[in-house]
Amino acid sequence: MYRFLLTPRWWGINVFVVLAIPFCIFMGSWQLGRFEDRVDDHHSADRQADSARRQAAAPLADLLPVDKATVNRQATATGRYAEQLLVPDRELDGREGYYVLTMLRTGSGEALPVVRGWLPGAADPAKAPAPPSGEVTVTGALQASETPGDNGVSARGGLPAGQTAAISAASLINLVPYDVYDAYVTLNRGDSGMKAVPISETQDSGLDLKAFQNLGYTAEWFAFVGFVLFMWFRLLRREVELARDAELGLAPADEQPLADEEKEARTHPSGV
Repeated sequence: MYRFLLTPRWWGINVFVVLAIPFCIFMGSWQLGRFEDRVDDHHSADRQADSARRQAAAPLADLLPVDKATVNRQATATGRYAEQLLVPDRELDGREGYYVLTMLRTGSGEALPVVRGWLPGAADPAKAPAPPSGEVTVTGALQASETPGDNGVSARGGLPAGQTAAISAASLINLVPYDVYDAYVTLNRGDSGMKAVPISETQDSGLDLKAFQNLGYTAEWFAFVGFVLFMWFRLLRREVELARDAELGLAPADEQPLADEEKEARTHPSGV
């Protein structure tokens, strides 16, 4: 009854199943591993952020360039405040508002973007407090430049003068007449009555959309294993039923007349 398994057609089916199942299991396991790696990165970022808060502040120059080891570290810098910009569409505690971003001109000739605080509502230069005059020393959490379109950072253009969508050196260099550090600092305490901006998560280290895409791909690959097995058993059952019907002399209705004609031909050969 199972001799059909030795036919070329079933050899091809069986080879496909034998190769497809381990391949799908491998790909599903790989995607699951990617998801677990992202979860571990998320926990590591949380631990690093907690550790950074407890460490003593260090001079800005000692922490550059920003990487996973220095992001969220407490940094200090001395200089004079210069141009002030507003960063609209920033949510805090479930409310829409904007950041007040002021450039700190340091002795190196470059300017450090400093997020002095957050204000609710639409970005309004009249409501943004002017920065302190004279030389100041700031202390805050060091952050890497933002990437427009990532981590909720707006990528829209056409903003009014004095506004920027992203706190990025690539964007700010076009808005101020001097070089800008490829980093920024958020003050630990909001300046002039503004609300302090909390430390942001390190980019590409949290449970973001990519992580859950990996988890979704994992489910798809393992579901495909079940689909392959289901189809193989379904085809096998169909072939077994057809073989059993053939042994019992049963045939589908549309094939019965043909069987009767063959039987009649054997009984009464033509010309006899």
